[in-house]
Amino acid sequence: MSCLVGRTIVLVHGAFTDASSYAAVIPLLLREGLDVVAPAVPNRGLGGDSAYVASVVRAIPGPVVLVGHGYGGAVITVAGAEDNVTALVYLAGYALDEGECLGELQGKFPAPPLADALVRTQVSGRGPGETETEVSVDVARFPALLAAGIDSAAARVLAVSQRPLANRALTEDAPVAAWQTRPSWGLVAAQDRAIDPDLERYGYLRAGMTRYEVDSSHLVMLAHPGTVVRLIREAVEAV
Repeated sequence: MSCLVGRTIVLVHGAFTDASSYAAVIPLLLREGLDVVAPAVPNRGLGGDSAYVASVVRAIPGPVVLVGHGYGGAVITVAGAEDNVTALVYLAGYALDEGECLGELQGKFPAPPLADALVRTQVSGRGPGETETEVSVDVARFPALLAAGIDSAAARVLAVSQRPLANRALTEDAPVAAWQTRPSWGLVAAQDRAIDPDLERYGYLRAGMTRYEVDSSHLVMLAHPGTVVRLIREAVEAV
């Protein structure tokens, strides 16, 4: 355990969830002697979200391993360029290339079942009188599409406490791909109905990551926390 002390794990949640999606993983990491930070990502757009996470990382003394789930994978792809980031871990996540956006990468693969369960809503924007479109998941379909294999009561709570994603996050290009210069690990959720598992495999293979698969739905951190912690530990020990 001593070799892990002094390392900070920054857990970046994805679209439609918040930091509580790591609730099963955090106690296990703390037991390992690791420092953990699980910020609340605004989910307002790739540029702003990655800048926010980068600011969190810069404030941490010492080495950081960045972990990103789903859309959080796109966020760590950009924020991972910070000097003290030593490794990246993708959990059923988008590993964008430089100059690529989520919509472009998604367009290379068939639409996942999640696509026809998305709800778009007009909400207040950043300035007076402005509006923007945000995306959420139909509450009734959320458990089956994102949280299969998770306690049904917990899945219902997640469904009604979603953190929506601003629609513009789908079209903003990644200005940098940190996996080009950082050792990276990727976990494919083989039963993912929110992101095509083949998209996950493609991104990880393109990045030359160390890759694993688990028979899981999209919220792999809640369905298989032990597997996720072992992967994070491997990344920490390797760097």
